[in-house]
Amino acid sequence: NIDNAIKRAAGKDAANYIEMNIEGKGPHGVLVFVECMTDNTTRTTANVKSYFNKAGGSQSPNGSLEFMFNRKTVIEFEKTDDIDIEEMELELIDAGLEEIEENEGTVYVYGDYTNFGTLTQAFEEKGIEVKATLQRIPTSPVEYTDEQLEDIEKMLDKMEEDDDVQGV
Repeated sequence: NIDNAIKRAAGKDAANYIEMNIEGKGPHGVLVFVECMTDNTTRTTANVKSYFNKAGGSQSPNGSLEFMFNRKTVIEFEKTDDIDIEEMELELIDAGLEEIEENEGTVYVYGDYTNFGTLTQAFEEKGIEVKATLQRIPTSPVEYTDEQLEDIEKMLDKMEEDDDVQGV
């Protein structure tokens, strides 16, 4: 009895977190993919749904927007004079590089999300310090006006303030 009571008490403090994705449409038809980590799926779903509703959008069934995004490894680092982008591109193709681009001194490397480990390891071996993330890249990006972006950013800010939301 004592052992069972100790096991029950020890288990009560440990939270069981679940990873979940919530999809929806925000203001002006923007498609949003919300990645969450929660110990209470009902609470998280209700909170995210309320953010969509208050912004004039709606929650969509899971899986309905998945095809609108490509999951990619995105690595960024600062370009220095001793880095030859073309040579690096040839070396990284075997590690899973799909695309490389430079924008105002920052280099962005894109690859399939399954190549996250091999790409980051290739940069470690080269001694280049990088910021590596997994991102959902829209397959057909849309441009919005400044007024529309304000409405969208208000909703996104509310979502990102939620403790259960990991990424939007």
